Amino acid sequence: MVLWKGAGLFATGALPEEIGGAIVNPQYSIVIPAYNESARIGGALADVLRILDEKHWNAEVIVVNDGSVDETAQIVGSFAARDRRVRLIENPKNCGKGYSVRNGLLHGIGDIVMFTDADLSAPMEEAERLFAAIREGADVAIGSRWLDRSRQTIHQPLYRQIFGRCFNLVTRMVMRLPFADTQCGFKAFRRGAAQTIFQLQRIERWGFDPEILFIALKRGYQVREVPVSWGHDERTRISYLRDGIKMLEELIYVRWNSLIGVYNREVTEIVPERGMGQNATFKRPV
Repeated sequence: MVLWKGAGLFATGALPEEIGGAIVNPQYSIVIPAYNESARIGGALADVLRILDEKHWNAEVIVVNDGSVDETAQIVGSFAARDRRVRLIENPKNCGKGYSVRNGLLHGIGDIVMFTDADLSAPMEEAERLFAAIREGADVAIGSRWLDRSRQTIHQPLYRQIFGRCFNLVTRMVMRLPFADTQCGFKAFRRGAAQTIFQLQRIERWGFDPEILFIALKRGYQVREVPVSWGHDERTRISYLRDGIKMLEELIYVRWNSLIGVYNREVTEIVPERGMGQNATFKRPV
């Protein structure tokens, strides 16, 4: 088990090289945050693994279980037992999507780390568009539903579109973010950039997306917005009214953090050390 208390993160499960797996130095780490996703996580993992095979991607798949009370962990565990590319990370309790994404990405050992939602609203094939942007020089590549609306396969209900667009407009005004879509759950990072951004992250629930983009720009990283195919899933849990109000409060919190210098502090990269036993870690400057 790798246990990183200093970063506020907890992980269970061996790293790929520790269990004799086929992945020693994965090029990609794909993180899926999951809370009570027993109805979708099996299909999602099957789809992701199929794409890895078809694309010949050298990748690990990390599912972060956010205190689920259903069969999510057991389903992921059964995949991990059969396929060493799959890892399960357990949060200590239900901590929120932002916490889960951070927990997964900071444990990823790929050169490029990314996260996607368990509903795979953006098909896994579209990750190649993010990877290409990073290969071309971007530090962060974010999927966008709005740069090319013709790529939307299943549209949101009108009220959700209105709430989403209004929130994005307010976000752009308050945070001064020049992006058409801050909330799409489909983002990739050069690992060094992810280590800096997510160690500085403070928002741990739905409103974390604008914060990590704000941090990325503040730290001088190149962020590229990429149009991706996307289909709305009716089973989405976010409430645009309740969660939208909370996210607006969090935008103010981000601006306050910036004012007092929270995002300026020096951080170190936390990486599992290979060949030094299951509990060994080391740090190096980012």
